[in-house]
Amino acid sequence: MKFVFDLDGTICFKGQPISHAILEALVELNSAGIEVIFASARPIRDMLPVIDEALHHYTMIGGNGSLISKNGKVIKSHSFSTNEIEEIKNLIEQYDATYLIDGEWDYAYTGPDNHPILQNLDPAKLAKKVNLESLNPIVKVLILTSKNMGELAEKLSMLNVFVNKHSNENVLDISPRGINKWSALKSLGVKENTYIAFGNDANDITMFENALHTVMIGYHEQLASFAKETISLSGDYEKKIAEKIRALSKEYRLLQI
Repeated sequence: MKFVFDLDGTICFKGQPISHAILEALVELNSAGIEVIFASARPIRDMLPVIDEALHHYTMIGGNGSLISKNGKVIKSHSFSTNEIEEIKNLIEQYDATYLIDGEWDYAYTGPDNHPILQNLDPAKLAKKVNLESLNPIVKVLILTSKNMGELAEKLSMLNVFVNKHSNENVLDISPRGINKWSALKSLGVKENTYIAFGNDANDITMFENALHTVMIGYHEQLASFAKETISLSGDYEKKIAEKIRALSKEYRLLQI
């Protein structure tokens, strides 16, 4: 049995590291022989600062499936083709868009100096900010601003890429076609109905669709229909999340798939 956790808004909040209460529950899972996998929209570089160093050897899926790290090393990456990047760059120029574009480790950034994304961008200073031309391969594109975001989203959707609209932040998250959290789990040998998934956003849908049991944190309209249960973000919700992890561990412990 495996437990797969999204990070932001699921087990860590407001850009802060995973709380002690949830961290203890995760360590208990591992001690019970249950594998813990982190699966985030963040690149691996930005996942590390919110995960306790003692857990850095755990399997991590970053960039919504574009990157996979195991035992502290990136072992797989899925990047855009040269043609795809050229098409994206042309649209960026056409629509005066600003961006955060990630390679396997370093990044290119042209967004506003006060954009909220900067709170979570390489806080541990593990990477370098570089020019887009020197970034190769490219695994993820985040469009931050544009003179016409709606029209740009339509044009991007016509390309052979996957576009996820984060309506709350009003940004466009672009990944290579066919790459998502479930595709990354499959590449790790994970099979359908053999894991428990915790998530909070549309980019967790593929992960939820193939899980044995699912827990949605907070509420997201697109994700809700795929959730078996929900934990509201009220009261001491981090304690509730830790308790739910322990309860599901006890319930499914005999299913060591």
